[in-house]
Amino acid sequence: MGLTRGVPARDVVIFTRLFATMIGAGLPLVQSLNILGRQTENRSFRRVIRRMLGDLESGDTLSGAMGRHGRVFSELSVSLVAAGEAAGALDTIMERLADFLEKHDNLGRKVRAALIYPAMIFAVTIPAVAILLVFVIPTFESMFASAGVPLPLPTRMVIGASGVVQRYWWVLLGAVPVLAMLVRHAHGTSGGRLLMDRLLLAVPLLGDLMRKAAVSRFTRTLGTLVASGVSILQGLEVTARTAGNRVIHDAVMRSRAAIERGETIARPLEDSGAFTPMVVQMVEVGEQTGALDEMLERVADFYEQEVDTALEAVIAMVEPVMIVVLGVVVGGMIVAMYLPIFEMITAVG
Repeated sequence: MGLTRGVPARDVVIFTRLFATMIGAGLPLVQSLNILGRQTENRSFRRVIRRMLGDLESGDTLSGAMGRHGRVFSELSVSLVAAGEAAGALDTIMERLADFLEKHDNLGRKVRAALIYPAMIFAVTIPAVAILLVFVIPTFESMFASAGVPLPLPTRMVIGASGVVQRYWWVLLGAVPVLAMLVRHAHGTSGGRLLMDRLLLAVPLLGDLMRKAAVSRFTRTLGTLVASGVSILQGLEVTARTAGNRVIHDAVMRSRAAIERGETIARPLEDSGAFTPMVVQMVEVGEQTGALDEMLERVADFYEQEVDTALEAVIAMVEPVMIVVLGVVVGGMIVAMYLPIFEMITAVG
């Protein structure tokens, strides 16, 4: 489920659900797309639907029409639709795809909601600290210089930080986009992305949350593909590309290579260290019993609940931590500047 210019993921989810409902009700593909194209409010998405409609009228398949718009429809969606067309069960596959996209979108919305509060705190803290360092601290510095009082270490540190910001503010502002470009470049390389994803997984609380979300996405995606009739090799390849984490991606691709050698999926997953013993055992049982899709769906249901619980824990912990950090930074600077005044009052008394 991707994004294109001006086409939000939520619009794709709604489109898929409505499309699945229409097909399930017996409406032809061309008529269903025509209806959806007229009622879609997003202009970019409306153009995509019209192009798909033209492709279908020219004799192309639905999966082929969707595959020409990779920024809107993910490889997973195209693979599922192709499997549904081959099996003659497009209505069932579209319903399954709609369910998957809705669950994936809900998970993404919860994660984004959890990040709103920390982002707001940072948006308040950074301007507040900048105003103190640029406008307030210099006033205190001039007053202390005229009074000739010795300054305690915390006060000297704050005044020093103020001087650095005033003299090199252009360097600090320029460092932000440069750092962002370096991170983006590193994330674009195979080794850099692997290192960054490993570091993220090692972060307390956040790493555990990301691991559970990645495992949930992996098991849900692979379970949906296998249950829809996609071959295990193709399913693993698609799942690896949609994993969202290089560590998970590499583990899944090693599992795919193991199957090509005649081995099982479970062993490479266990060797990667990215999956818990429960996931490995469930996959192994699914392979042995021929119910891999069912086992993967059960694991996905479990880890989606785990992600919800972990999100609640992170949110509950982040809020007080961010408030404490804000209080320590801003309050500490203010206290540091009043320390010499307190000492002068004490000396006079």
